[in-house]
Amino acid sequence: MTISFSHKPEGYECPFCCIWGIEHPNQGTKQRDIIYQNEKVTAFIASKWWPNNKGHVLVVPNQHFENIFELPADYAVEIHRAAQLTAFAMKSTYGCDGISTRQHNEPAGNQDVWHYHLHVYPRYVNDQLYLTKGSPSDPDERSFYADKLRSWITENI
Repeated sequence: MTISFSHKPEGYECPFCCIWGIEHPNQGTKQRDIIYQNEKVTAFIASKWWPNNKGHVLVVPNQHFENIFELPADYAVEIHRAAQLTAFAMKSTYGCDGISTRQHNEPAGNQDVWHYHLHVYPRYVNDQLYLTKGSPSDPDERSFYADKLRSWITENI
């Protein structure tokens, strides 16, 4: 299909497209946050954390697609492969009780970054993920989680 449902503002600078090779001086995503990457997708520790679900991961296509309406099927397959790999790594290294994935499209669907991305959350009994708000994380704390997941993935693929 070629229908477009674009909502990005004029002159939008995509934060996910900036990940590849650009370090930001603020708390944003760093190269060391990347846990998995292939020619189509990148998975990395998110810079925004929920209090009881630290170390959650975002999986993004390496090419800019705004939302699910633009995402080609071959990228969707790779995104879900990376999400499954991340889920196995989280279960093995975090000791979480479960995994949730979330993906938002368009303003009414709660999308606020105009680049397709899939959240992979470690879940714990009574963690209240949907009742809490996220806040910026510390890059040094993220590297602890990234190292765990990256090591597991490297050993198991």
